[in-house]
Amino acid sequence: MGDPTQQVHDFEPGIAPSGLFWTIPIDASAVDATPAGGRAHYPLEALAVPDFHDFFNAIAPDATGAPSHVSFEVEWHGGGDRKRIRDTTFDFAGEYVGGEATIAFTAWNEDHDVVYTSNPGDQTTVGAGVGRERNGVFF
Repeated sequence: MGDPTQQVHDFEPGIAPSGLFWTIPIDASAVDATPAGGRAHYPLEALAVPDFHDFFNAIAPDATGAPSHVSFEVEWHGGGDRKRIRDTTFDFAGEYVGGEATIAFTAWNEDHDVVYTSNPGDQTTVGAGVGRERNGVFF
């Protein structure tokens, strides 16, 4: 784990009044998925998110962030094993296809000459899958 006092950027949407954090709604049309094949494509370009500088500022009640953007393209490639999950304790079931996944990511801060990028060629998939799930009243 890194030293949080050395952090200089924290690109994320912040904490909503409801307490929901690191999550924002994205239109369903942004994702193109073929669950039966385990493939999906999720690109977003120039999504506005603040740069809170560091984790401690991001979780502060009066958190402020610099105007920033992120772009990314996530690809789930499919081709792996099929797996069915049924969890009666949490009323959750799903059918998934595993496989490799990659992400190309760029983040930039409008106040600084800061640009971070990922290299999909240097990534290792630890776990990825695409599928359909049911929960709650649909379980």
